[in-house]
Amino acid sequence: MPAKPKDSPKTVSRIDRLSLSTKAIHGKKLHPYQGPVSLPIYQTSTYRFKNSGDAIRYANGDPSVYVYTRYHNPTVHDVEEKIALMENGEAAALFASGMAAISTAILSFVHAGEELISTPALYGGTYRFFRDVLPKNDIGVKYIQPEKLSAFSRLVSSKTRLVYFETPTNPTLALVDIAQLVSEVKKAEKKFRTRIYTMIDNTFATCLNQKPFDLGVDIIVESATKYLGGHSDILAGVVVASEKIISAVKTSAKYYGGCADPFMAYLLFRSLKTFELRVERQNENAAALASRLEKHPKVLRAIYPGLKSHPQYELARKQMSGFGGMVTIEVRGGAKAAVKVCDSLAVAVNAMSLGGVETLVSIPVYSSHVHMSKKELENHGVTPGMIRISVGVEGIEDLTADFEQALEKI
Repeated sequence: MPAKPKDSPKTVSRIDRLSLSTKAIHGKKLHPYQGPVSLPIYQTSTYRFKNSGDAIRYANGDPSVYVYTRYHNPTVHDVEEKIALMENGEAAALFASGMAAISTAILSFVHAGEELISTPALYGGTYRFFRDVLPKNDIGVKYIQPEKLSAFSRLVSSKTRLVYFETPTNPTLALVDIAQLVSEVKKAEKKFRTRIYTMIDNTFATCLNQKPFDLGVDIIVESATKYLGGHSDILAGVVVASEKIISAVKTSAKYYGGCADPFMAYLLFRSLKTFELRVERQNENAAALASRLEKHPKVLRAIYPGLKSHPQYELARKQMSGFGGMVTIEVRGGAKAAVKVCDSLAVAVNAMSLGGVETLVSIPVYSSHVHMSKKELENHGVTPGMIRISVGVEGIEDLTADFEQALEKI
């Protein structure tokens, strides 16, 4: 669950800073808890100085001076603070998309001549960024199988600056043992006497179902387009970490330019109010749907971390407090059958995203994992007959009936 403001004096003092944009209205100073209930939208590109002393203070490094929205914005800052609290982190940086968050965070710490290590099963956009873009920047990428983390010591080198992974993975819902991976990285840091950051894409799990910081991870990235946004109407990404790390990420963001829009931040603020309610319902629906679908004769397998049939069920119980809203099934008949199912659904929507209140389905070989060779798909564990299901908040009987009638069309 999101961190409670009363947990510590430090958290309370940060709460006092959350309403930056509501502490003054028409020049009148307000108590921190006075002002508008809903977050004001500071839809501005630049800010009026009281006098040139403000510009001088900014030039001397005063972070409280608002200058330009690519650098900072009161609406965006408020949402960053709230997400940091939810994730149990010190600070956060909001971006225009999940990929902007991922790419900026990585390029903040890995430079030409250096390398990162990743698990191979990744969101397709992240993998293609690793495959097609990083080599152009003279950045190497090595891959380690999550079931062979003990081999990390043979893979890491003095050039390694970052370890990147996601768990559960997209779309195969495989798990990475977070605590074990962090332990391997700590050993390597001592051996090479260098800092190696750990970065997790926590989009599928969300902070409600998984607490990476509690397991020693340094940096969390999420596509806030998904569960944090939750309504299929915004693009956003977020990086959460220590204040020192986020300071470095925000410096890079000024130059890469993937800054968050104030109106998007406002819509994200709206979504955070119902985040826990939505995700809890999605957890419940996903568990019920997965249990029903794994028994269907036209489903070769149903993959969900909360099913006892999942090969890493015990690990899921160990490092997750909830099993998430994502279910993947593999149907008999390959891609042709998967297309038939997706085109026959009446309640679920055939669309390429996830995390919204409506149930969405997609075929990974035609969506998230398009433009990959047969070998690459095998490395990711993706098969032609897979259907990725982002379970929404609809009535569970309506959902199960919809999938059952669609499967009968195969």
